[in-house]
Amino acid sequence: MEQQKLPNTTVSLILSIVAFLGCCCFGIGGVIPSGIALYLSNSDKKKYEENPELYSNYKQSNTARTVAIVALILSALFLLYVIISFVFFGGAESYDIFMESFQREMERQQSLQH
Repeated sequence: MEQQKLPNTTVSLILSIVAFLGCCCFGIGGVIPSGIALYLSNSDKKKYEENPELYSNYKQSNTARTVAIVALILSALFLLYVIISFVFFGGAESYDIFMESFQREMERQQSLQH
């Protein structure tokens, strides 16, 4: 009997990598793709456990699952950090203060150049 490939391995691997890059570069951007990748790789894991002799690419699926878990944890921790920052440090108010001071500094730098 010829071995097949698990159906969601490639998609879950791509989503896991996107999620990992999203959580490392953009913070919160990895939560959704890592959740989807984890769901897909878990469904592949169930299929593999039912008939392990039918499938040949379980290692790749397991790798996608591991990367998705890491990305999900990192993204969730960053999301928690953002929520805590908003609650304890003022959120939008501190952002407005930052933007005002940034704008003043930009205007000051432009006046120094002219």
